[in-house]
Amino acid sequence: MEEAKRIFVVDDDPNIRLIITRYLEAEGYKVKQFVNGEQLLTAVADEEPDMVILDLMMPGIDGFEVCRTLRAKSQLPIIMVSAKDDEVDRIVGLELGSDDYLSKPFSPRELVARVKTVFRRYYAGLAVNLPSESEAAGGLRLKDIALFPEERKVICQEVDMELTAKEFDLLHFFVGHLNKAFTREQLLTQIWGFDYLGDERAIDDLVKRLRKKLKGAGSQLEITTVWGYGYKVEA
Repeated sequence: MEEAKRIFVVDDDPNIRLIITRYLEAEGYKVKQFVNGEQLLTAVADEEPDMVILDLMMPGIDGFEVCRTLRAKSQLPIIMVSAKDDEVDRIVGLELGSDDYLSKPFSPRELVARVKTVFRRYYAGLAVNLPSESEAAGGLRLKDIALFPEERKVICQEVDMELTAKEFDLLHFFVGHLNKAFTREQLLTQIWGFDYLGDERAIDDLVKRLRKKLKGAGSQLEITTVWGYGYKVEA
């Protein structure tokens, strides 16, 4: 029998924590509650959960900083929830590496549905359509870039590149699909793995930051703009 997945819920509102916990436990998940980011990070250091449901606006360390800290060490699924229905916050949250973003007030049933969807993508490897495991094991190489999917590491001219989770996913996707142009909508769906309802400029910003890091590393690899369409990487 499969062991129940463990979900850590952090929110400074006790009523929201209680509602989320009740609905998740009714679906068979094991839930631990935390009132702030400091408590969560301390707990994760001792026991990494299968998922974190993270409130954005909290006293002390906010959800953005918690997400950034978690992503520096782990790729565990993260769903952000926030009372701020601000497109910029949504984009920032996704750029920092959250797997989904839900605005308050939300339906607990919708949250449960999104939890199941994120788990399904995470364990089925559907977040990004990537090359085969045989290719991944030996690393992928293009020009002066060596990309190692299992370690989520990129080396340029013998120096490790520091990429965010989404920057890595985008580069990985492009390297696995050379010479093919993709629209912004297609890239949003591939990288975030769900029907993103926000501004497609999130991809423009992600490409801009990845280009800057590639240029800073002295790489010959270029992400080409296909005007009026999207982006591609050529062999």
